[in-house]
Amino acid sequence: MLEEFKKFAMRGNVVDLAVGVIIGAAFGAIVNSLVADIVMPLIGSITGGLDFSNYFVPLSSKVSATALVDAKKQGAVLAWGNFITLIINFLIIAWVLFLCIKGINRLKAPPEAPAVPPPSKEVELLTEIRDLLKAR
Repeated sequence: MLEEFKKFAMRGNVVDLAVGVIIGAAFGAIVNSLVADIVMPLIGSITGGLDFSNYFVPLSSKVSATALVDAKKQGAVLAWGNFITLIINFLIIAWVLFLCIKGINRLKAPPEAPAVPPPSKEVELLTEIRDLLKAR
């Protein structure tokens, strides 16, 4: 049973998946930083200081805080600004993955078509006979 597990765990697909998950987690951290540290401040400067991360709707009358972190401690809130930030994260990740896959597909050479073997002597002879019969 241990040998069977070793075969399963060391198959190419499992190892490739593990590498993909690790790289995906690192890539997710990069994209989160890109959105939080570059994109959202740019959007904020263009829109006059708009910061989506603290936009919320209180769902409880107990919520009186103006910052999202404090509001969550006081009660239920609908953090729609955080949702917008996550949508931007998703769109950036999807776009970058699209560009990566497109680049990888360009780098791959199209598979060469297998060479068609020349016809056998019998086929050549039958072709000549057919052509002679047509010419009559």
